[in-house]
Amino acid sequence: MLDTHVRKYCQPWLSRLAQGLVPLGLRPNTVTLLALAAGLGGAFALYQQLPVLALTLLWLSGLADVLDGTVARLTGESSPFGAFMDLIFDRVVEMCYILAIVIPAPEFAVPAVYLLCSIIFSFSIFLASGALIGKRSEKAFYYQAGLAERTETFLIFSGIMVFPEFTTLLLNLFTAMIVFTGGQRFYEVYRYFHTE
Repeated sequence: MLDTHVRKYCQPWLSRLAQGLVPLGLRPNTVTLLALAAGLGGAFALYQQLPVLALTLLWLSGLADVLDGTVARLTGESSPFGAFMDLIFDRVVEMCYILAIVIPAPEFAVPAVYLLCSIIFSFSIFLASGALIGKRSEKAFYYQAGLAERTETFLIFSGIMVFPEFTTLLLNLFTAMIVFTGGQRFYEVYRYFHTE
């Protein structure tokens, strides 16, 4: 939700930051790989019980994640493979953070499994709708906004790191948000194919 509604206010600042990266020779896919590396490093830091470092690397990963697309547009190097990497690496970072929460603290295993199931549910709808609707329009990939997007993910993970005593509550809250988002997307697809 925040990605969709707040991005337009942040985009001028992100564009200026991306313009500073282009002269350094950083290509969009390199920025995507940096986002992955920061995310994996942050998950490992969380596993090692270093929440401040984990939090810092999480948000650096998020910053690189939004900059790669802007760099791609500035350099004219947007590519389907770049979009593919971005989509997959985001999920890898999320999975690693969930594992970093659960492995040292097995008492969070059940809410974590519910969360992972909700991600599979919602992301399956996201991918299927993108493939089906994308074939019927001029867009390369159909993007569905929803209650739980990337920024909400970062906020939930940040909340867990800052307030670990609320981990179960935050995992369950995030699961509910993602299930709701999946429902939103399912209904949107239903309406799309029944109002043509």
